Amino acid sequence: MAAPIRVMIVDDSAIVRQVASAAIAAQPDMEVIATAVDPLFAIEKMRREWPDVIVLDIEMPRMDGLTFLRKLMAERPTPVVICSSLVDRGAKASFDALAAGAVSLVTKPKVGVKQFLQDESDNLVAAVRAAAGARLRTRQQAAPPRPKITLDSLPRGPNVPAAGDLTRVVAIGTSTGGTQALEVVLTALPADVPGIVVVQHMPAGFTDMFARRLDGLASIRVREAKHGDRVEPGLALIAPGGLHLQLARDGRGYFVGVVDGPPINRHKPSVDVLFRSVARMAGRNALGIIMTGMGDDGALGLKEMRDAGASTLAEAEETCVVFGMPKEAIQRGAVENVLPLHDIAAGLVSWSRASRHLA
Repeated sequence: MAAPIRVMIVDDSAIVRQVASAAIAAQPDMEVIATAVDPLFAIEKMRREWPDVIVLDIEMPRMDGLTFLRKLMAERPTPVVICSSLVDRGAKASFDALAAGAVSLVTKPKVGVKQFLQDESDNLVAAVRAAAGARLRTRQQAAPPRPKITLDSLPRGPNVPAAGDLTRVVAIGTSTGGTQALEVVLTALPADVPGIVVVQHMPAGFTDMFARRLDGLASIRVREAKHGDRVEPGLALIAPGGLHLQLARDGRGYFVGVVDGPPINRHKPSVDVLFRSVARMAGRNALGIIMTGMGDDGALGLKEMRDAGASTLAEAEETCVVFGMPKEAIQRGAVENVLPLHDIAAGLVSWSRASRHLA
């Protein structure tokens, strides 16, 4: 029998600690090992026993939750579920929490917290269980998995012959830990790199803020993709949360389609959907990059890219927050090169310059 998921609850509200503890302790595969009124007390307790998952508030005395989250992810990455009245769709605190490495968000109201948590306890428990999987992928889950639609179940369609002008495109896919990883890569790129298309697993309402933040940090331009946007050198287009991103091509070059559809590998946007379209439209003129993330989204699509002649690389295990997606892609033979995060931008630039020379 698998060991229970060890949970710590960090919140200055006694009601939240009480109700959340009761909901989690009622699960046969979970236990609450500690509660704390703020991160400094939590740190003391974590020295004695480290939790598998932390349920964390943002507004607390002595140290706020976001500061603690960033410290935690820098020193010992641990799955965190943010449970706060400050998080909501499009709220800056929500984006900051995801960017800092939170696995998921649970919004609690400013009033009626006890009744809300009792009514929404299933959502909190589900968030904790999913967060545990981010670091403990071999753990047996008490709840049956949701039906999973994979790329294999969708029609593939024929590959489009490679463009004669050897126009290049880069496709990047990432998930848990990817907001930080993308910042490292995109901010290290020169302004003349080929056009980039990106899927980062992120809920609707957050990707525009994420793109605008990266745009202010990077030499390249970064923006949330809109249907029909052209893929241009020095521009990274990020898939909107809640919609799929696909590469298309016409006589002028590449552009993107932003489309609805079922979640693939339980994700929308899906890395597999993007990578398959890049395999079909760009073939050997593309570079596919898969980085930190839980699960296997992107592994099959990256294999299709490699089979179509594209160059492919994966983030190395030692720098991944979660090695799930790169590991699956490597095991399927989809990856040519494995690089640590701090070398990926240089690898992209090297590929771009070599491609330009060949052209």
